[in-house]
Amino acid sequence: MSAPRVSARVSGIEESATIRIANLARKLRAEGKDVISLSLGEPDFDTPAHIKRAAWESLQQGETHYTQSAGIPELRNAIAKKLREENGLDVVPEQVIVTPGAKYAIFEVACTLLEEGDEVVLIGPAWVSYEACIRFSGARTTWVNTSLENGFVPEPEQIAEQVGSSTRLLILNSPCNPTGAVYPKDVLRAVADLACDHDFFVLSDEIYEKIIYGGEHVSIGAFEGMQERTITVNGFSKAYAMTGWRLGYAAAPEWIIRGMLKIQSHSVSHPTSFVQRAGVAALSGDQSEVEHMRAQFERRRDVLIEGLWRLGMECPKPEGAFYVFAHVGRWGTGDEVAERLLNEALVALTPGTAFGSAYRDYVRISYAASIEQLQEALKRMEAVL
Repeated sequence: MSAPRVSARVSGIEESATIRIANLARKLRAEGKDVISLSLGEPDFDTPAHIKRAAWESLQQGETHYTQSAGIPELRNAIAKKLREENGLDVVPEQVIVTPGAKYAIFEVACTLLEEGDEVVLIGPAWVSYEACIRFSGARTTWVNTSLENGFVPEPEQIAEQVGSSTRLLILNSPCNPTGAVYPKDVLRAVADLACDHDFFVLSDEIYEKIIYGGEHVSIGAFEGMQERTITVNGFSKAYAMTGWRLGYAAAPEWIIRGMLKIQSHSVSHPTSFVQRAGVAALSGDQSEVEHMRAQFERRRDVLIEGLWRLGMECPKPEGAFYVFAHVGRWGTGDEVAERLLNEALVALTPGTAFGSAYRDYVRISYAASIEQLQEALKRMEAVL
């Protein structure tokens, strides 16, 4: 038998840091240790009852077989309607694909649009899986690194400096994971102008659009000239507390959707049949639980930020999502601080280098946890730091 080896394509990709740390926290819990995990981007709320009921009713009706690879018509219709009414996008169902999670939609986009030698502009710090998808496609990443001083919002001039003749795609994530930054409309307008002038595509990851505190969500695909060069990605995991349901979607020009569909039909086939019925219920049903969760996240943000500032951590107050990106350089690198807090305080955080090599002195802290857990975590962190 030949020596065990994986392909160069796979060996060049790192394991997801957020999932690795979350698994380590679970292992410590299984050993009986009282770990508070503030590392994973997962709402701790239950999925709303009417959404679960829709999945149960679908099961009872025998909807346990194959569906269309792009998703059931009812869900594609509901998504197109949502994007037209809420996001101002001129979308028809044929421009929508339903995927097993928003992450898989991003993977499909990368494999559909990118070739060897293409460049993708990432705004750092950036979610851990973007670069992995880019590498898998054979393309390379160009970073626009934002700063704490600017609230982790990019300057248009910074972005323009990184756009070149090989730029094929720019990835936007607003509200942003890991910083919670919400990009102002003028920044999005500048990106749209660059995309039109230099003829590249924009992937707009809008998974946190429902979790904004005081501002408004703007979809770049609604700007003039962006209809044919924007791929809007979203899903159900964050707004509806449906992480384990694995349900996402993308809206794009039909030729891009057809390319994504080839990948989907030859890999996962389609999202789970009865989960798609739950997606219809999520979009068409009562939205009060979405607002309730958003309000709870806002309260938690305020408790956590006040505690971190009291500890002396530098971090802007997030305007969206449920993360704080904090500078911990006075105590060591992010990796050192995260390791120390896990071992000595039993508090799990994610080192900043998971989101870009420029952020070695940062950690990401998720406040998708109860106020009681956040207060206890702050107490433990204070004792150690």
